Amino acid sequence: MRMRFRDRNEGGRQLAERLRKVLDETPVVLALPRGGVPVGYEVATALEAPLEVLVARKLGVPWRPELGMGAIAEGGALYLNTEVLAYADLTNEDALEVARQESRELGRRVRLYRGERPLPDVKGRTVLLVDDGLATGGTARAAARAVRVLGPRRLVLAVPVAAARTAKALRGEEVDEVVAVQEPPMLGSVGVWYEDFHQVDDEEVLALLMRAHHLGASPSP
Repeated sequence: MRMRFRDRNEGGRQLAERLRKVLDETPVVLALPRGGVPVGYEVATALEAPLEVLVARKLGVPWRPELGMGAIAEGGALYLNTEVLAYADLTNEDALEVARQESRELGRRVRLYRGERPLPDVKGRTVLLVDDGLATGGTARAAARAVRVLGPRRLVLAVPVAAARTAKALRGEEVDEVVAVQEPPMLGSVGVWYEDFHQVDDEEVLALLMRAHHLGASPSP
């Protein structure tokens, strides 16, 4: 039975209940902006864990941007969906050109959200990589690869709702575990699982990060 979340905050609170089992691992929460930040804020607050953002960008097919052919994330992490590239009759070089263009926006967002703060030191720690939902998984794959090079002990992808097929594909392949409140066999779009799925803007992201850091949820660099 499909149950919708009132908003991302409620989704985050329900997700936090599923994540209490990692409390003794002193996790670090890395949220994917923009939509993952309200979810990550609730998780970090409930678990009294540090919160930071990790920026990733979807790579859209040039003439159909909503169709993702891959994603990039901080530190040069890259994921390309070979099936979509073949369907769109695009080469890897075509995708890399889009990646170069998107990297400028990625850099802008890193500077906006973190300023001079580097990504936290997560070596040997448990990382909760949080977003508001998992559909095809392209952005999550790129983000997971960006975290992996930082040397975490365990990497958990945590979302309120995940397509069951995508969650199964990512478990053990890109992340150690996927935790979701709901894993429907037919997801549709992430937005239909929320009553309020407004577009999160930069101001909301910055306000939540500031609030989390003032509460002492700022990870050590």
